[in-house]
Amino acid sequence: MKMAKKCSVFMLCAAVSLSLAACGPKESSSAKSSSKGSELVVWEDKEKSIGIKDAVAAFEKEHDVKVKVVEKPYAKQIEDLRMDGPAGTGPDVLTMPGDQIGTAVTEGLLKELHVKKDVQSLYTDASIQSQMVDQKLYGLPKAVETTVLFYNKDLITEKELPKTLEEWYDYSKKTADGSNFGFLALFDQIYYAESVMSGYGGYIFGKDKDGSYNPSDIGINNEGAVKGAALIQKFYKDGLFPAGIIGEQGINVLESLFTEGKAAAIISGPWNVEAFSKAGINYGITKLPKLENRKNMSSFIGVKSYNVSAFTKNEELAQELAVFLANEKNSKTRYEETKEVPAVKSLANDPAIMKSEAARAVTEQSRFSEPTPNIPEMNEIWTPADSALQTVATGKADPKQALDQAAETAKGQIKAKHSGK
Repeated sequence: MKMAKKCSVFMLCAAVSLSLAACGPKESSSAKSSSKGSELVVWEDKEKSIGIKDAVAAFEKEHDVKVKVVEKPYAKQIEDLRMDGPAGTGPDVLTMPGDQIGTAVTEGLLKELHVKKDVQSLYTDASIQSQMVDQKLYGLPKAVETTVLFYNKDLITEKELPKTLEEWYDYSKKTADGSNFGFLALFDQIYYAESVMSGYGGYIFGKDKDGSYNPSDIGINNEGAVKGAALIQKFYKDGLFPAGIIGEQGINVLESLFTEGKAAAIISGPWNVEAFSKAGINYGITKLPKLENRKNMSSFIGVKSYNVSAFTKNEELAQELAVFLANEKNSKTRYEETKEVPAVKSLANDPAIMKSEAARAVTEQSRFSEPTPNIPEMNEIWTPADSALQTVATGKADPKQALDQAAETAKGQIKAKHSGK
């Protein structure tokens, strides 16, 4: 899903996209007639249905069907599908985070999509990979996001921005006084800390030769991960991060300090663009800084996708709708309405999208980032890793001791819950 990758088959992608935008995938007249009068239900993200309003209307007209759009928080749609799908009240098409794909497939909640390679090639490599399980496709990407650096232009100018995380440490040493702070991040959570740990060689899961994740190869406690955690610990130990930034309330403290003008820069994501704008902060957005080894801080790439429910009674039509909603034309329209960065390669340098500072930052950061692992075993990483990082942040354990314990806990949980696959 690396938006900044150049599209070497741009003309082919554009031609395919225009074809899809005009009429969706090819179908026989018998397929059209059989779909007449059908109704499809789409679960879209909260406050995002405006992005597909025109596409839905065009699909309804083309196929002589009714499409009902229901808004639900996208991260909880799989949870609802577990109940509503078997009851016959679920969707035909839903949207979900890419890292939930593996679990959903294991539970039998999603239909495999049979989409031609030229359609798959429309999307960035990482975004389409997030939809693959055992080399089979279960969704089409509609949007991508990464963490980025927000900075307060009234406190620090673009030219003054430190280039590395270590330079941000030095800047914070000069500016943090207990009430005001330089750089802040939720480094007591693996979602954010991995940006540092992976830069020194840490990783969540290793990969096999075919590119699939190997859940028996856990790298959250290797030498590089420990080195990254030690750097993270310095920010807390030296008082550069407030005590309140640790734990569940940390995100509220971090965002409040930034909106109150008490933090020069924070790591957050494009989901906060609207909130920070409404708060009246004169902010800028850029990619994450580099590390002292000159490697750029990484990020998990989050992918939102359109997926077909395993409980749909209109599998073929539901797949056609997913393809249509995620094509180039409709992806661009959706961006214009929602400001969520599309996963279509040919849109990476589209002037209408690149004029957005947030979109540019996400696109650039994607170059240094990897998708959040989408295998079910990832569920066993979050809590042990976060617990370890909190003990590192509070000084209750040294990084190696804490991460070794996290790795052992994760391995035990994986063996207990997933060894029978």
